[in-house]
Amino acid sequence: MKSYRPTTPSRRGTTGLNYRELLTKSEPFKPLVQGGQRHVGRNSAGRITVRHKGGGHKRRFRDVDFKYDKIGVPGRIESIEYDPNRTGFIGLILYRDGARRYMLLPKTLKVGDEVLTSDTATLTPGNRLPLQKIPVGTFVYNIEIEPKGGAKLVRSAGSFAQVLSNDAGYTSLRLPSSEVRQVNEKAWASIGTVSNDEQKLVSLGKAGRSRWLGIRPTVRGSAMNPVDHPYGGGEGAQGRGTRRPKTMWGKITGGRKTRRAKKYSNVFVVSRRVKK
Repeated sequence: MKSYRPTTPSRRGTTGLNYRELLTKSEPFKPLVQGGQRHVGRNSAGRITVRHKGGGHKRRFRDVDFKYDKIGVPGRIESIEYDPNRTGFIGLILYRDGARRYMLLPKTLKVGDEVLTSDTATLTPGNRLPLQKIPVGTFVYNIEIEPKGGAKLVRSAGSFAQVLSNDAGYTSLRLPSSEVRQVNEKAWASIGTVSNDEQKLVSLGKAGRSRWLGIRPTVRGSAMNPVDHPYGGGEGAQGRGTRRPKTMWGKITGGRKTRRAKKYSNVFVVSRRVKK
């Protein structure tokens, strides 16, 4: 982690990552980069549907490969790069057939290392295999839910899932949330833990840095008027005045289950996550 001289009060508590030590290239590979407009919490009518989003630095979108359809073709890591749209680092992979693609990198990989997507690949970080070929206890990331569906699970910095068992066509995984879930054993996963595990230790230090990231301020309900929030109104600091905690729309929060009772994947959840 990198700390700063306390030239201002906010600078005193600010920490960051030392990208000069972690990355090998500052500019992305142009053919795999495109522009675009972020929705910043608005729907197709322009109305806010997710609060606290907006602004932020302009971003370019890297075309990261989550399909991994280069099966049996070895690839070599050419560079380790930053992606503003995710917390983990990405790497530019040069495959033996000449194609170049971006890949979400695991820890420990460096420039020059080789990766392979194959059901006979070795169990080294960055290689990709079907779950049925991965031994119990192995850490995996970039996990498919259905075969050839593309990586959907465990993609944020420092995260990993653990293979618990293989039985009756399904693999049981312990996800980062502590939930144990069954996934089709023919789905593919990458070996290792997602890179940039120090990202969770970063202290933004000031409000402006949140705005650079596109995070807008959150106003406390008790600071609002009664018309705007169930906690609003009153002279000075007040208790919430309701038996159970509520959102600004009066919906109960803090303990109520929000998962649909008939969600399609309920049958694949072996045990729910542990509440913290």
